[in-house]
Amino acid sequence: MSRLRLVPLAAVLSLAACEVGPNYQRPATPTPGAYKEIAGWTAANPSDAADRRDWWTVFGDPVLNDLERKVEISNQNLAAAEAAYRQARALVAEQRAQLFPTLTGSASPSVSHAGRLGVVTGGGNVINPTTRVTPTVTDYTVELGATWELDVWGRIRRSIENAAASAQASAADLANARLSAQMELAADYILLRQLDEEKRIDDETVAAYERSLQITRNKYAAGTVAKSDVDQAETQLFNQRAAATALANQRAQTENAIAVLIGQPPSEVSIAPAAWTLQPVDIPPGVPSTLLQRRPDVAAAERQAAAASANIGVAVAGYFPNLTLTGAGGTEATKISQLFSGPSFFWNAAASAAQTIFNGGLTHAQVQAARAGYDQAVANYRQATLTAFQQVENNLAAQRFLAAEQPDLQAALRSANEALQITQNQYAAGTVDYTTVVVAQATALAARNAELSLEASRLTTTVDLITALGGGWTTADPLLTARQ
Repeated sequence: MSRLRLVPLAAVLSLAACEVGPNYQRPATPTPGAYKEIAGWTAANPSDAADRRDWWTVFGDPVLNDLERKVEISNQNLAAAEAAYRQARALVAEQRAQLFPTLTGSASPSVSHAGRLGVVTGGGNVINPTTRVTPTVTDYTVELGATWELDVWGRIRRSIENAAASAQASAADLANARLSAQMELAADYILLRQLDEEKRIDDETVAAYERSLQITRNKYAAGTVAKSDVDQAETQLFNQRAAATALANQRAQTENAIAVLIGQPPSEVSIAPAAWTLQPVDIPPGVPSTLLQRRPDVAAAERQAAAASANIGVAVAGYFPNLTLTGAGGTEATKISQLFSGPSFFWNAAASAAQTIFNGGLTHAQVQAARAGYDQAVANYRQATLTAFQQVENNLAAQRFLAAEQPDLQAALRSANEALQITQNQYAAGTVDYTTVVVAQATALAARNAELSLEASRLTTTVDLITALGGGWTTADPLLTARQ
């Protein structure tokens, strides 16, 4: 092929660097200068590449640690999200394959027959006019073909860009599913241990009510109190026993929920009751800034915006012609031994351009739809960022207010216990009626449960804050020292 023949092809291929449509830039998001609820915050961009570590270990509970590790292995929602991510990666490979020529090959033998009656000699005589002569021709063909759509306007590369961004969003979705399952398990485990502690308090309360009932019965037998005091004591005891049954039911359901989260049938999971040892976790300064970039739903929303931007280029490419190169070559002969001889070879090559002349405004509508889809994705990304800031602020506020509330509840519990002890002594001395004792007992029990509920709320809020930040932290976390 001469140099002059190569010039048009080189000119066409030089256009392959062109990509129509916008080049993606991460959209700006509304970012506050500082959090209201904590000092030491600086701006950081969302990114899902940071390691989240085993954040639940900050609670120092070996049973929780063991359960959380099983989530990664056996949770079926995570398995589905992981499969979706693998599918998204395969779609990237599918789109990338379009950049290369498609090669086909074929090999075929064929037999043809041509028949006529008799044979005419040179003198015009017919030899055996009733005899059918059927010559047989055998033909062997080996052929290779190629088709290559030139990505002159970048349609294929924009499709690859879209698929790659979608795959990255799928990876973020997988991370979000993992974090959500871990968060839900931690919250359920905290509730389980709260129910264990409520059961312990309830057992102590039932024992105290049984003693009070026995004292009341003795006083009634001695004729110093009315039968109504016995009735009140019995009612209080039976109600508390019923409450213990309700606690057992709630605990069983919570245990079953944990079983499903770790991918096991509830019948195969049994978590022994344990003492309340969980403690709130302090938040180091600067955590919201440096760890918000770990939040996977924010990263997924940003990647969806990138995918939508690439879609605009795919749609804009519809305004331009499709350029395709085709070629074929092979060999054909009537004998296999002659297939690869010089005269048997053949080849052909062609270039074609196809342009839509009229489609009723379809291409324009597709471009407009792609641009609207990008605007929607950008709005979703900005909303995801705002929601992330809101959730962090909410949980920081909850942490602060719950911590401030706890000393008052602890003081109220001490006062209620002292008042109960005084009231019980007064009743034994006959100076107050049993209704006063019932009120004091109910007040003390409510104070104990309120203080426990607040401790559990502080722990659950810590889990929610970790989730709002997109992961956990440690004092050795490099992100805490690499401020942006």
